[in-house]
Amino acid sequence: MFGPEHAAVYEATYRGRGKDWEGEAADVVRIVRELRPGALSLLDVACGTGAHLETFHTAFAHVEGVEVAQAMRERARRRLPGVPIHDGDMRHLSLGRTFDAVTCLFTAINFLPTVEDMRTAVAAMAGHLVPGGVLVIEPWWFPETFLDGYVGGDLLRDDGRVVARVSRSVRQGNATRMEERWVVADASGFRTFDEVGFLALFAREDYLAAYQDAGCTVEYRPGWLTGRGLFVGVKRD
Repeated sequence: MFGPEHAAVYEATYRGRGKDWEGEAADVVRIVRELRPGALSLLDVACGTGAHLETFHTAFAHVEGVEVAQAMRERARRRLPGVPIHDGDMRHLSLGRTFDAVTCLFTAINFLPTVEDMRTAVAAMAGHLVPGGVLVIEPWWFPETFLDGYVGGDLLRDDGRVVARVSRSVRQGNATRMEERWVVADASGFRTFDEVGFLALFAREDYLAAYQDAGCTVEYRPGWLTGRGLFVGVKRD
């Protein structure tokens, strides 16, 4: 997922659905400042097109992003010239500096296939925190809250084009198999593409243990703005 065709319609489609990257980022800033009032720096892991990072950039003196998908990373770099946007897998972060906060939002961590991979990524993110730094992770659904067989659809009219997306999500082992079919129409004609993504259904206890073993306190804040909640922790001194 997240190739050039997807990247071209990704943000506009979710905004059309009502996703508010700015509001979400502003709330994360509030949470970070609640736990670390003097926070000056933030690393956004799996930053995508930079939609959250744009707000973080206005709130903190120094921000950086990490994104493994090239098409998404290129859009983030165009959006935020001068902000370091690194090519990297969240399991293998090694940026050579630490931050007051690290974020990983919009269920990006669930594209990792196993609990061991998730634990490795949490440890790598915690390793980029100063003592007292804040780690914020937004999960996908838990096994008991995922709706097997869920179907969704979106229709967007945007700047001379129409984008339609239909999706079907089913449980496959310990993961969600999300199938998507896209149709994009503009004055030049029609384009269609299909994608299949897998999002691991980690248990709540898996995240809690990963935080604790990475040297962080942790609490789960249910609901949040997206309905899936947030895991929020502080790195111990």
